[in-house]
Amino acid sequence: MQNIPEPEKKRDQNNIINKPHQDMKAGVLLVNLGTPSSYSASDIRRYLAEFLSDKRVVELPSLLWQPILRGVILPFRSRKLVHKYQQVWMEGGSPLLVHSLAQAQKLADGFARQNLSIPVELAMRYGKPSLAAAIESLRQQHCERILVVPMYPQYAASTTATILDKIARIVADFRDQPEFRFIKRFYNEPGYIMALLAKIRAFWQENGKPQRLLLSFHGLPQSSVDQGDPYYKDCEGTVHLLKQALADEGVELDFSFQSRFGAQKWLGPATQDTLESYPAQGVKRVDVMCPGFVADCLETLEEIQIECAGAFKQAGGEQFRYIPCLNSDDEWMNGLDGIVKRHLQGWCPTLSGPIR
Repeated sequence: MQNIPEPEKKRDQNNIINKPHQDMKAGVLLVNLGTPSSYSASDIRRYLAEFLSDKRVVELPSLLWQPILRGVILPFRSRKLVHKYQQVWMEGGSPLLVHSLAQAQKLADGFARQNLSIPVELAMRYGKPSLAAAIESLRQQHCERILVVPMYPQYAASTTATILDKIARIVADFRDQPEFRFIKRFYNEPGYIMALLAKIRAFWQENGKPQRLLLSFHGLPQSSVDQGDPYYKDCEGTVHLLKQALADEGVELDFSFQSRFGAQKWLGPATQDTLESYPAQGVKRVDVMCPGFVADCLETLEEIQIECAGAFKQAGGEQFRYIPCLNSDDEWMNGLDGIVKRHLQGWCPTLSGPIR
């Protein structure tokens, strides 16, 4: 038998080991909360029924909750939301869908410019495009590895965890399941924080500074945090980093929680209550930003920009300005590109060496 020199033997072994690795294509699945297909009452009702039936979202026994949901909440809330959605609806659909699609497309375009063959799909946890359809699309593109990117900077069981729950149910009967990785959170990622800072500073450079900057996060029942959900700490982490970075701007920064639902105690202080209290404290000019949302949606454009703005002015406020979400801003897309590629390392042979 011919003796093979040691270095050559090692290269040969590496080729054998790496070949299957290289043949397993990886794809990216961006996931956001969801949206009705239109602003009709029937479509809103269908969306809310799916969303509010998730036991991670409403932690009540089904026998108690479902009669309330279907007999009281859905008939009335669906009709009430029609006008709210109409006020913010865009040509391509709901703002959340339009901005999320733009994010997925820009991420894919960025990969293409870098000669990276990494498919990108968008899914919504509730509504369309569905998780099942997006996973199937990636499988049709021969992706045996899927990086799931919940588009929630701060982790909560009722947002990020429910995506994982649903994916597990979708693939439970697959004969040939893909490999999965999940990004749990990115509340303190430099690419995310720097994008927020760039958005704030550009807004102030163009429009001048306010007396106060209020960072409004989506609310969560206090009981969820009491039982161990890390959401509040994640929000605090984002606020701490932004306060540090903006310390030399001379603008005081507060944070609050919006979108309370039901009678139970929620995280506080509440955004609307905070805004209504400002004028009596001499704060008449305020900017509001929602760092927990990476894409504008009903909760930012209608609840904050319309409802909360009106409440602030009615309480004596003079200037209310909403700073839009990151959406598909170049700074954020560069940051997301770096976050995603770092989590893909080891799966894509072309992603070697340092990543921003």
